[in-house]
Amino acid sequence: MNVVVNDPILVSISRTIATAAHGINALAACLEDDAVLRGSFVDAVELVASKRGRVVVAGVGKSGHIGRKIAATLASTGTSAYFVHPTEASHGDLGMITAEDLLILLSWSGETVELGNVLTYAKRFNVPVISVTSNADSTIARNSTIPVILPKVPEACPHGLAPTTSAMLQLAVGDAFAIALLERRGFSAEDFKTFHPGGKLGSQLLLAHELAHSGEAVPLLPIGSPMSEAVIQMSSKGFGVVGVVGGDGELVGVITDGDLRRHMSQNLLLLTVETVMSHMPRVITPGMLASAAMEMMQSQKITVLFLVDDVGRPSGILHVHDLLRAGVA
Repeated sequence: MNVVVNDPILVSISRTIATAAHGINALAACLEDDAVLRGSFVDAVELVASKRGRVVVAGVGKSGHIGRKIAATLASTGTSAYFVHPTEASHGDLGMITAEDLLILLSWSGETVELGNVLTYAKRFNVPVISVTSNADSTIARNSTIPVILPKVPEACPHGLAPTTSAMLQLAVGDAFAIALLERRGFSAEDFKTFHPGGKLGSQLLLAHELAHSGEAVPLLPIGSPMSEAVIQMSSKGFGVVGVVGGDGELVGVITDGDLRRHMSQNLLLLTVETVMSHMPRVITPGMLASAAMEMMQSQKITVLFLVDDVGRPSGILHVHDLLRAGVA
């Protein structure tokens, strides 16, 4: 299908994307130039980090949908959070909010009527409120502990009605809060894995030792062993390699199929392993991410890695097939 550059559909799509980019750039510029906005961002993150309770996010319409995503992102990055719908809150769900909690209210206009009861409840029970709005003089902003005032940017909708750019800015602020809190707390990849055990993301967060073979499955021989034993180990263990360990049990070399080819001769099986092995074998630690191990294999064009402890003793072996079976790619 041939599509001309000035096709009305493409013109509309380009305009929407350009408007969105303008909105994000405007927010970035304000954050750089506006000391008040910078201060509200920092204060908001510090307030969330200081609270013992949960972050309760609320909003109506598109702000509500964005609020659900913000709550989900906070929860998955180490900040206990959930979304409450303002209407449901007015019919009993306010009881879910305690004085230990903190509210994040999303309202572009700052005058969302449905948030009124939530705001009143917060005032009554001294629950801190962070508002995200574009109107500093609005009811919600004036009654917030920390108002985060976003720049007023045009919507992509030609009528200026459908929340598009405004929703994206709210989402950007939520992501910014979540990542700032993640980094402030030192939230690690291992912590992240705790909240994401399933799917593609879960497989990317697996650690090398969780997929590696250990114990008798690891092909190892001491220095001085004849190559006849090395060939048996390489074949019987099924990895196509054998590790060579020194007197202290440290991994000092590895023999691969390539090493066999390079030393092929009639007396190969009479040689000792140290005369054939490759020195300085490529190794990883047990705590390395499986995805990092995969990247290492791909970049160095190898299929097997030995796992070693702090003093270089082998504790396991990892094959590329183990990674592929686990969905790490």
